Amino acid sequence: MEKTVSQAIAYRRSVRVFKEEPIPTEKVEECIRNATLAATSSNLQLWEFYHITDKTILEGMVAACFGQNAAKYAQQMVVVVTRKDLWRQRAQANLSFLKESFKNKAPQDYDKREKMALNYYQKLIPTVYFDVLGVLGWIKYLFFQFVGIFRPIYRQVRHSDLRVVAHKSAGLAAQNFMISMAAIGYDTCPMEGSDTLRVKKLLTLPRGAEINMVIACGIREEKGVYGPRFRIPFEAVYHKV
Repeated sequence: MEKTVSQAIAYRRSVRVFKEEPIPTEKVEECIRNATLAATSSNLQLWEFYHITDKTILEGMVAACFGQNAAKYAQQMVVVVTRKDLWRQRAQANLSFLKESFKNKAPQDYDKREKMALNYYQKLIPTVYFDVLGVLGWIKYLFFQFVGIFRPIYRQVRHSDLRVVAHKSAGLAAQNFMISMAAIGYDTCPMEGSDTLRVKKLLTLPRGAEINMVIACGIREEKGVYGPRFRIPFEAVYHKV
């Protein structure tokens, strides 16, 4: 029986040793579909998911992940990739979707909200994301900082800022995936430690792609969870204002 959200969150642990028992590829794919429903900045969905089932590539991933147990024992892997370089295509996809949803209206009949949505992808997203060797981003950053003296304004416009935005969205998607796996009784381990350049070469990723995380998948062995869960006391991290 599928777990509730709270049960799945409680069940999820970073598992380092998996059973030598295959897991259904289609179940992992279903969980990746759930990952794509995660919240994402501006709905740009600047992510891709590489579902690794090929034994040869899995072996290569073990070396790229420094031989850690989670990679060594993984039955499958999912690599979460950010694609900030695809912002134009993703913005256009949103724009096409909006225009299709407004197709029963003439442009002059669009209401304020509809016009704002179209302008968001036609004007605001290009203003924020367009850059030339990082230089334009710094010019926009300084300009927005100045404007910000007088009124609230979006400030994350440098190349480095937008990389962070893309990785935050990808992290939300990764958590969706892992909780979905936990809900149906499968286990995962997100691995920060990897040679991202080697991972990119194994997956033949383009230059603009970045590795967000590698997630090992399988069914936990009893020894696969290394110890009891530790969390900082809730009172130390919870601030009611």
